[in-house]
Amino acid sequence: MHTRFLLSLAAAVALCVVSVAGASAGHGRKAAKADGAKNQSYTFAGTVTAAPGANATSVSVQVEGGNKPALKALIGSSQDQVFTVGSGTQFRVWTNGQPHIGTSGDVQQGAYVTVTIKAAAGSSLQTIDGTEARTVADKAAPNGGRPVWTFIGTVTGAQSGTSVALHVTSGNWKALNAMLGQPLDQTFTTDSNTIYLLWQGRVPTVIGAGDLKAGDKITVRIPAPRADSLSQVE
Repeated sequence: MHTRFLLSLAAAVALCVVSVAGASAGHGRKAAKADGAKNQSYTFAGTVTAAPGANATSVSVQVEGGNKPALKALIGSSQDQVFTVGSGTQFRVWTNGQPHIGTSGDVQQGAYVTVTIKAAAGSSLQTIDGTEARTVADKAAPNGGRPVWTFIGTVTGAQSGTSVALHVTSGNWKALNAMLGQPLDQTFTTDSNTIYLLWQGRVPTVIGAGDLKAGDKITVRIPAPRADSLSQVE
């Protein structure tokens, strides 16, 4: 089985900070299931309204986005939410463009974060807020209104420092729409601002283009204007 990689492509003016969905398997506390419902992920994204400090039991966030289950649970409620954190919560912090595992004391007021919570499908917002978060990830602020184009595929081996050749197999809507009628083999530009991340469990490690192996499945994420063509995104 090949290890899954994340390749984050950044514009020269601002780093794109992202994570791989489903790439982590951690030790966070599991929420109790109700009526036999399966657990699912609720992901909220927004700005920290007050620094939680060391050994915090909660983090206050003004929610600005999230995945569908999270936003559905938020309907009719305030954007200002207080999420439970604890010993089972992993804090992912970025410093000088590189990620590391930190503590609640590293989360600063005004930071843009994503909070991921596992709870039973259909849980109320009160239940979600009261369930210990699995991760609080300090991320870059939104890309000035630019969407992130996500391409998923495989590489044939180590790559150069100026491009990555990807055999595209999947992606988000923007990326796949741009791929209509195009070859599956595409080449993406990289430079000194590109961040290569290897995820092992829930822990990211910065690697280099030359560390990629034949058959590795990677995700390429690029912030680019909504109206760009495929060649412009590349």
